[in-house]
Amino acid sequence: MTKSSDDLLSPVQPAHAYEQLLARVPPQARAQRRWEPVDGPLPALFVSHGSPMTLDDPRWLDDLFTWGQSMPKPKAIVVVSAHWEDAPIALSASAAGTPLFYDFSGFHPRYYTLEYATPDATELAHRVAGTLSRTEPVHQFVNRGLDHGAFIPLMAMYPAADVPVIQLSMPSLAPDALLALGRRLRPLREEGILVIGSGFMTHSFAALRNPALAGHTRAFDEWAIDALHRGDVDTLTDYRTKAPGVQIAHPTADHYVPLLLTVGAATDLTSTTSAINRIHLGNSLRSVRID
Repeated sequence: MTKSSDDLLSPVQPAHAYEQLLARVPPQARAQRRWEPVDGPLPALFVSHGSPMTLDDPRWLDDLFTWGQSMPKPKAIVVVSAHWEDAPIALSASAAGTPLFYDFSGFHPRYYTLEYATPDATELAHRVAGTLSRTEPVHQFVNRGLDHGAFIPLMAMYPAADVPVIQLSMPSLAPDALLALGRRLRPLREEGILVIGSGFMTHSFAALRNPALAGHTRAFDEWAIDALHRGDVDTLTDYRTKAPGVQIAHPTADHYVPLLLTVGAATDLTSTTSAINRIHLGNSLRSVRID
C-alpha cells in the first residue's frame, strides 16, 4: 500500500519501512557479487536522496535497493552531497564506524539514533586525496561522518554497510566547479569505485506546500532528462537561464549542482537511464545512471 503524504510527514513508527527492509534483504545484500575489472568501469550515479522521511517510504527504499543490486557491488563509494559545501575540497572521516552527521532538525528523535557503520575507508581517502591534491590542497575532517545526503540513500542501496565510503565537499555551488570535480573523479570508476552525486532533481518546498506548482517541477524534470539524453552539457550547466520552472524547481543551487558532478564523472551522457522516475510531494525523485 502506498503511504499518503501525511503518513510520511508524521510517521507513527519512524523508520519502520527501513526496519522492514533490514528484516528482508541483508542476506541478498551481503551475497551481492563484487565488482571485478572484467566488468569495466562502474557508472556514475545521480540520486535524489530525500530527507529522513525516505526511511518511511517502502517504495522509495525498494527502488533504491533494487538499483544497488542491479550493479556489481562496488569496491568503494565516493559521494558528493548537496549538504556539504566547503573549500578547498574536504574529505569526511575515513575511520570505520565514524558516527553519522545528523544535519537536519525538527524530526522525530528516532532519526537521530540511526547508524550506518561502514568499513574503514582510509585507503580510499588516500586514493581520492592523491587524485585531487595534484592541483589543490585537500583537507580531511577526522570527526565529520556522512551527512544525510550520503547515508540516507546508501542505507537503502547497500544496507549491509559493507562498502567503504568517503564523502567529498562541494568546492562551491558553481555548476562548472562540480563538472570539473566530476571529471577529475572519472578515472576512479575504472577501479570499481562508484561515484555518486546526491541532490534532488527538483527541490521545491513551494511545490510541496502548493500542489498547483507541480507543473513547474515537472517541466524542469522533463527539460533535464532531455538535455541528458542529448548529451548537452552546456545547457545543463546554464540551467539558470535555460531551464523552465527553475525559480520554483530550484530556488537555490545546492540540490541541482550534484547532477553536474555526475555528468562530469560520466563518459557518455546519451547512455542515461532513469532508475527512479516519479513525482513525490510535488517534486521529481528522478535518479539516473550514466555510463
